[in-house]
Amino acid sequence: MNTRLPPLNALRAFEATARLGGVSQAARELHVTHGAVSRQIRLLEADLGLALFSREGRGLRLTPAGRQLQEATGTAFARLQDATTRLRSDTPSALVLGCPGSLLARWMIPRLERLGRDLSGLTLHLAAQEGGFDPELAGLDAAFLLAEAPWPAGWQVRELAPERIGPVVSPRHPAAGQPARLLDEPLLHTTSRPQAWPSWAARHGVDPARLRYGNGFEHLYYLLEAALAGIGVAIAPEPLVTADLDAGRLLAPWGFSATGGAWILARRRGTADPRVDRLGDWLERELAIAAANPATGSGVDEAPG
Repeated sequence: MNTRLPPLNALRAFEATARLGGVSQAARELHVTHGAVSRQIRLLEADLGLALFSREGRGLRLTPAGRQLQEATGTAFARLQDATTRLRSDTPSALVLGCPGSLLARWMIPRLERLGRDLSGLTLHLAAQEGGFDPELAGLDAAFLLAEAPWPAGWQVRELAPERIGPVVSPRHPAAGQPARLLDEPLLHTTSRPQAWPSWAARHGVDPARLRYGNGFEHLYYLLEAALAGIGVAIAPEPLVTADLDAGRLLAPWGFSATGGAWILARRRGTADPRVDRLGDWLERELAIAAANPATGSGVDEAPG
């Protein structure tokens, strides 16, 4: 006795055709072509050595063998569908959160253990995003980032905290003990945010033309690694360097000031997901705690004039 099962795709094509009453209808449900369904049915008939359909005018009629197989496949696929539906409902899906790589590495990952304790039951899949976010947030449930309005029209944005940035430098840098000299040093910068230094300078009464630029980096993460290595003076959002300031690995000679930008949590407009709301509440609390306990490491009290 041959106990080998026919190909599953062929059985699926037969079941859909028998249930829906035609090849075209089955093709639409299975998202394949009419010809693909017909080929699978011919393959199944050849494998069984039996005709499963007979032609009746322009339609199809099940043969006795076809009716017998329809009963078996209909029951089997219905049970499979029920089982997979139950499994999906019992297994919580992960919330896909997009973050710039620098924010992911320096802010989110160090807090994941605490997030897991505080938001038990929430499973996160963190997706590093570089080079900007898709206006439709394709493939993401939400995005956590530093940004400045206006937002893409398709985004629903929750502002979590104002952004604050400032210059940072390693105590190993030759000019670290002489803050007045620091702006005359080559300044580290990122190609992703070229206006960071000029905007900061203008807000503090420093002529942007006075600034001298040194090494440029594509991403903030590498910029901060260069600053930690003592290569130059960087400019960074305060929460991303708090741990380094507290540990004395970096100094913030003039503290941090608001930029007009914000830490935001964005989702597609018109979507509702309680998990995103819970995450937003947690992120807002974390950022508020950081703001209430500002980083140490400032070398002087006044910004350069």
